[in-house]
Amino acid sequence: MFNPDLRRKGMKRKALTTGFLCAAVVCAGAVRAETSLDLWETHDIAEEAYTYAFPMIGNYKAMYEFNIDKASGQYKGLFNQVLSDARVFTPKDTTVIVPNSDTPYSMCQMDLRAEPIVFCVPDIDKNRYYSVQLVDMYTFNYGYGGSRTTGNKAGCYMVAGPNWKGEKPVGIDKLFRCETNFSLAIFRTQLFNPGDLENVKKVQSGYKAMQLSLFQKQPALPTTPEPNWPKFTMKAFKKEAFSYLNFLFQFCPAVPQEKALREKFSEIGIAPDNSFELDKLSLEQKLGIGLGIKSGYEKIEKEKKDLGKEVNGWRIMDLNGSRAGYNGNYLVRAAVALAGIYANDSSEVMYPMAYVDNKGAPLDASKYKYTISFAEGQLPPVNAFWSITMYDEKSQLLVENPINRYLINSPMMPNLTKDADGSLTVYVQKVSPGKEKESNWLPAPNGKFFLVLRLYWPKQAALDGSWVPPAVKRTE
Repeated sequence: MFNPDLRRKGMKRKALTTGFLCAAVVCAGAVRAETSLDLWETHDIAEEAYTYAFPMIGNYKAMYEFNIDKASGQYKGLFNQVLSDARVFTPKDTTVIVPNSDTPYSMCQMDLRAEPIVFCVPDIDKNRYYSVQLVDMYTFNYGYGGSRTTGNKAGCYMVAGPNWKGEKPVGIDKLFRCETNFSLAIFRTQLFNPGDLENVKKVQSGYKAMQLSLFQKQPALPTTPEPNWPKFTMKAFKKEAFSYLNFLFQFCPAVPQEKALREKFSEIGIAPDNSFELDKLSLEQKLGIGLGIKSGYEKIEKEKKDLGKEVNGWRIMDLNGSRAGYNGNYLVRAAVALAGIYANDSSEVMYPMAYVDNKGAPLDASKYKYTISFAEGQLPPVNAFWSITMYDEKSQLLVENPINRYLINSPMMPNLTKDADGSLTVYVQKVSPGKEKESNWLPAPNGKFFLVLRLYWPKQAALDGSWVPPAVKRTE
């Protein structure tokens, strides 16, 4: 879009005149006329705004493809319904990057504008892990149900949007309050093995969602008109980012923590439901905003690589995905979304990620074979289960392979072969390690890849770092 060789240092900072700005506002309703931002002031605000917007745009992509665009190829169904996939994710699932392939998903995209939504869960066997992650439009985690938090007994829970001020009604086990007018509930239900799928289907059939009025057997409140959803294109992550952000802001009432930030964004035309057309701005404004978007994404990419701390080649992060947990660090929030949108809090799931081998080189199955060896008694410490999943480095999606195996996990332990000393070795390579070792083979692509080790409901040893994953060891 812009010359990448342009740099802030050495460039003349030219103040924009009021008349120049007025002309831009007439054209595009963009930069406020009373300001006199120069190119780099515009750049700095755009960079910060893009970092802020990035996860929200990723969230809108999922909403649009799952619940709005029936021709998306990923469409699941309407709002305010629990929509279940009675299968695990495969390479054909491309809407959400870095998906797990452990737990069949059920999802409910909740429209909270008219009234709260109630979701109910059935009695679930105490040995089967499940969770309900509540995510707002900012991608903050604001609540959890499930084995760890509310237990495996049947219950009904209510999610209220920012406009609802009532108290918890009778018959509701817990009230969750959401800052935004739309919210996603992600249900994850443990699948023990392929033969267990019918049992998972029975659990999923017990997940229900309804408006509060229906739950209370009262007349429904008047419906809120359907928004004029903008068609999602990948330009949303580039030059049209702020057009999408302005649209999304109308469903995200400003909170006190963001008052000053929203005022800053408004100086370049970012405000609820405001028109923002980059192509109609002046060259200097385009340059400032375009370079801000570019540098914003570069910062997100860099931060993603530096998330957490590196131990044995794994990046390990202690994540609290709530607003309080991020504590205003929107760069980390964006980097987490780039690494894998809808990441759970570490108390629910830990996500050590391996990009390099024991020699510090990028993982590349076109050049090398690898092993991961867990000593006897040193398997990942969890209350539920663990898995190691393979992803293509470029697409960040699951990898097609001849045996349709995308992970190695603890439910597979009865079929895995242990070494003579009691250790467990996983073979990570593009070709079979041989029939005698194939049970422990995690197929890799013919190129660069990365691994995610998921610890569902991790024990304290994992949370406090007294247990760490072994290195991905290069064998040839």
